[in-house]
Amino acid sequence: MEEKYYKIHMGKAKVALDLSDGSERGEYVGQDYILHTLGRPHRNVNLMYTYYPKDEQWPARISEACKDMEVNFAWDYPYDDYFPYGADGEPFESMKDVRRHGQDVTLTLTADCSLEDDYLRKIAKDLRPFGRMRLRINHECMGNWFTHNKRFSFKEIGDFFVRFAGIIHEEAPNVKVIFCAGFAEEPDGKVSCEDDFVDAYKAADVWSGDRYLALHFGWPYDIAEKDDGGRHTFTTTDTCFKHLTYTTSRLRKITGQNKPFVMSEFGADGDVTGALHQGEVIRRFMNRVEKEDPDWLDGLTFYQFRDRGRLGLEIEDPNNSAVGIPQPIIKDYKEILNNPYFMPAMDTGEEVSLPFRFRWGGAEDADGMAIKLKFDHSPEFCEINFDEKDKLSLMIEINGRWFYKAPDVTFIDMMPAFEEPIADGTELLLKIFATPADGLNVDDGSDDWDENYYATMTAMPKIRVRYEPVSVVD
Repeated sequence: MEEKYYKIHMGKAKVALDLSDGSERGEYVGQDYILHTLGRPHRNVNLMYTYYPKDEQWPARISEACKDMEVNFAWDYPYDDYFPYGADGEPFESMKDVRRHGQDVTLTLTADCSLEDDYLRKIAKDLRPFGRMRLRINHECMGNWFTHNKRFSFKEIGDFFVRFAGIIHEEAPNVKVIFCAGFAEEPDGKVSCEDDFVDAYKAADVWSGDRYLALHFGWPYDIAEKDDGGRHTFTTTDTCFKHLTYTTSRLRKITGQNKPFVMSEFGADGDVTGALHQGEVIRRFMNRVEKEDPDWLDGLTFYQFRDRGRLGLEIEDPNNSAVGIPQPIIKDYKEILNNPYFMPAMDTGEEVSLPFRFRWGGAEDADGMAIKLKFDHSPEFCEINFDEKDKLSLMIEINGRWFYKAPDVTFIDMMPAFEEPIADGTELLLKIFATPADGLNVDDGSDDWDENYYATMTAMPKIRVRYEPVSVVD
């Protein structure tokens, strides 16, 4: 098989797809499993943590510290029931896992607004080695359910965001800060808490709001029923899209700025839609996004991969929390993931040779290598072997299917990319990108160390393609 090698650049999607992984409703699921299940990485993975180091229960997870407390709503605890920031190596181990698998991190952090600058400066320094990540501070802050809204006024929350954002920009300029609040529900109508939050919108790098097409927000303390009982909502595609449009228009007007907008939590709750219609509801909205092609929408974050309720692509098995039960929506979601509109741009450049230097700026800016392969017909074997001395962390794509190679791994079986037959004579690009081997950028003194990770391949991979089985026994 003739092989030619080219430089390839991965860039932005028209609208990027992100994924929440873990929250008060479900535990973190490793990226190897998610990649095998869905077939390709996301742009960002959203991890949700809380930080109340002055509280007497800290650093315990609050539902464990207060397990005997009478609770009638998910947010009744003294502080938010996310995993505590800084406990047991988290969120850093999960962040490393996300980055090794070719994705950027969005860290959602609910934090005590009374924290002095030294606390915030420490967080900024913690985050700097994680490249081009995003930090969402005290999200949904126009509400009344989170601890920050119970302890502080809207003005105090806005002022805290501005202060925290300034420290992030000073100590970790590679980290973009997200301000997540409410919506404008009428043309040129005010956004929620506009007067208190206008400075926060100006200080943010990214604007955001959370909106579910269907949500049983009373889970797990009541049951959503059609006629009575259960705290739940349903929003039509048309209403949701209009509110997003009004919001971005209003934010541009009151700030004089033009910033990307992300839906940091988006989904449809199977408790409301039923399992068989959950994917249909999501698909309608995504079709509307593609049709409208909004220049203001940067990305959507599906909430979430595995959920103890019915918000996820999987339900956590109540018999074994380490096991997920796939839901019908996975089929719809995988089709959306593979829609070119929501996939990163790929541009092929000049022919290259060894040694080849990879650059990983992030999931929307990376330089890799592509190998042009021509297949006589559908293979029975398609494998790739790497020289063990290079010890690279790699993301590999062929025929729309992505694979991860850890630094000490030398062999990847790529046959999952050929579950459906390909036509005789098909030409495919095998794309390779090098991601941070331990999930971190290395401070080597270079000016761009926190923006770009570099790795060098010294030996070309060996590709084995065979079109017949070794033997088939009758």
